Amino acid sequence: MIGVTVLGSTGSIGVNTLDVLARHSDKYRAVALTANKDVAKMLEQCRACLPDYAVMADEAAAETLATELHQAGLDGITVLSGEAGLVQVASMPEADCVMAAIVGAAGLLPSLAAARAGKRILLANKEALVMSGKIFMDEVRNNNALLLPVDSEHNAIFQSMPADYAGDLTRSGVRQILLTASGGPFRSCDISELDAVTPEQACAHPNWVMGRKISVDSATMMNKGLEVIEACWLFNAEPSQIQVVIHPQSVIHSMVDYVDGSVLAQLGSPDMRTPIANALAWPERVEAGVNKLNLFDVARLDFEKPDFERFPCLRLAYEAMQQGGTASAILNAANEIAVDAFLNKHLKFTAIASVVEKTMQAVSSETVTSLEQVLAADAEARNIARALLQ
Repeated sequence: MIGVTVLGSTGSIGVNTLDVLARHSDKYRAVALTANKDVAKMLEQCRACLPDYAVMADEAAAETLATELHQAGLDGITVLSGEAGLVQVASMPEADCVMAAIVGAAGLLPSLAAARAGKRILLANKEALVMSGKIFMDEVRNNNALLLPVDSEHNAIFQSMPADYAGDLTRSGVRQILLTASGGPFRSCDISELDAVTPEQACAHPNWVMGRKISVDSATMMNKGLEVIEACWLFNAEPSQIQVVIHPQSVIHSMVDYVDGSVLAQLGSPDMRTPIANALAWPERVEAGVNKLNLFDVARLDFEKPDFERFPCLRLAYEAMQQGGTASAILNAANEIAVDAFLNKHLKFTAIASVVEKTMQAVSSETVTSLEQVLAADAEARNIARALLQ
């Protein structure tokens, strides 16, 4: 049996991961599940999966979970809490594979712990690379960890790259990476209408079922900007080698353009179980419960160039990657604060990019030499962003 730790098991990626694991219970077992505060969902997952460990980032939630597990007769499940608990289950010997699906900066340290422990890492937490790209990739290499992308776009690129790709686009004959984006719910509305966008409208993605924070990032296209940064680190590419292509149908998940004129693409129904199953079983393939893609139903594939005026967050992400150093960590931190304020109706949708840009201007970017420096830049950017909200 292959032991799997699912970091962020109660989120969208985590739930889909458990669905795929359940389809292959003869081969995989969830040895640890983690969540933030959702005790009810974690209790339900513990009943179904019977993991060895359940971790709640929130200590009060962990205490409640421990009580409820005892009342349910599930005393065999050890309850841990906080960052230390997350790091422990990400690096423990029982975990052969770690699904890194905690949203935001909170996923950085447990993802790093998995890399240092030489795990097979299924990376759905893009912030680990956005915040500490070089540090994270160095840990992967130095500890012989296996890093497999789970974001549908990066997984599509991975599948479209040469099987022996070793980090050199030119030597592999790759001209450009084409990173597709749905364009979100506001792709074609009048720009003047964006000021009045509500959290409910921003979270109503036309193609994908995602958490609220990621849904807002998709609507601003910050999510795509973070994916550009992630792709640079995953595939050793320059920002200029990555072209974002708006593709409203979300059928082509990304493409790789080769110098001989070939463009290889990965297509599929918009269902996260496909990249999850691909990364989990690679280099093999397993059934994932995904509906077969019917091209006759799709009928057409459309493509558009992104508009930086409509999507300034995408522009800011490109600028952060080009600037280098701690700029990406600053971008990410400010965005998390701004999106949270928007979701709590303290900030206009169009002001998210403004808070991010002003924070990037206020916090100096430095060459990354340590994780502590990254975390310090993250903290400073959050403080600046909060001050801007006042």
